[in-house]
Amino acid sequence: MSDSPAVTDADRRAFREHGVVALRGVLPVELVRSLEAPVARATAGDPTTADLSALGDALTGAAEAEEDRGRFRSGVDHWRTDDDMRAFATTSPLPAIVASLLETRTLHLYEDSILVKEAGSREPTVFHQDHPYFSVDGDLVCTTWIPLDSVTRETGGIGYLRGSHLDKTEWRPNLFVTRDPIPGSIGADVPDFHTDPGDADIVWIDAEPGDVIIHHARTIHGAGPNDSSTTPRRAVSVRYCGDGVVFRRRAVTPKPHHDAMTDGQPVGPPAFPRVWP
Repeated sequence: MSDSPAVTDADRRAFREHGVVALRGVLPVELVRSLEAPVARATAGDPTTADLSALGDALTGAAEAEEDRGRFRSGVDHWRTDDDMRAFATTSPLPAIVASLLETRTLHLYEDSILVKEAGSREPTVFHQDHPYFSVDGDLVCTTWIPLDSVTRETGGIGYLRGSHLDKTEWRPNLFVTRDPIPGSIGADVPDFHTDPGDADIVWIDAEPGDVIIHHARTIHGAGPNDSSTTPRRAVSVRYCGDGVVFRRRAVTPKPHHDAMTDGQPVGPPAFPRVWP
C-alpha cells in the first residue's frame, strides 16, 4: 500500500463513510497546468471526444444550436493515444495518492476522461452512478476528478449523494445530458436530484487546480450547467481499480482493448496497466 503524505486517516474514513473526499492542494499546480495542452488537443477534433451539447439537442428535440454557444465535450481513453495523458494517469503522483486512499496493495488504470464545460454551456450532467458504465466488479473502484480551473456550483461543480456507494441498488446508466437510459441497459432510474433534491444528503464541492476529488464508483453524483459567461470548467478524470477487482463485460460501454478479457478475470495488463507500485 502507498503511504502518501497527501492522504490522512480522516480522508480514508470520509471516503469509506461518504463515498467521496476532496483532497486539497495535493497535486503541483504546474502539473495540472501541463494538462491544458492535451485537453485542448482532445477538444479540437480528437475522435474519442464527443460533443454532448449536440447530443442533448438531439435527444430533447431542441432547435439547431447557436454556433457561438458554450459546448459540453467529453471523451475517454485518451491515455491510449496521447503520451501526456498516459504519463499523468500512470506515472504522476496521482496513482500513489489513490493507492493510499484505497489502502490497496496494487492499483490498475481503468480509463481516463476529459470533461469540458465551456463558459455558457447549458447542459447539466444528470445524476448517475459510474459503476454501471464500467466493465469491472469489486469494491475498490474509484474516479478521480482534477479541475484545471476554479470550480464553483455556478460553473458546473459536482454534487455527490453522500453514502450512496453503500446502497447495492443496480442503477440504470443514462446519457449524462438527459435522464434517458442507455438503450439495452437495465436497473432502476437514478432519481432526478436536480429538480427534486428533497432531503437527500448532497454535498456540492468547489475546487481549485491542485485539488483532487475522489469518489467511489457507486457514489451517485451530478453537476449543473456552466452559468458563467467567462470561466470554463475543464477537468481530467482518471478511474482506477484496486485489489480484488475483476473484469465483467457490460455491453453498454464496450471497449475494443477489453476484447481478450473474460468475466471473472482479475484486472491487469495490457488492458488495465498497473500503475502502483
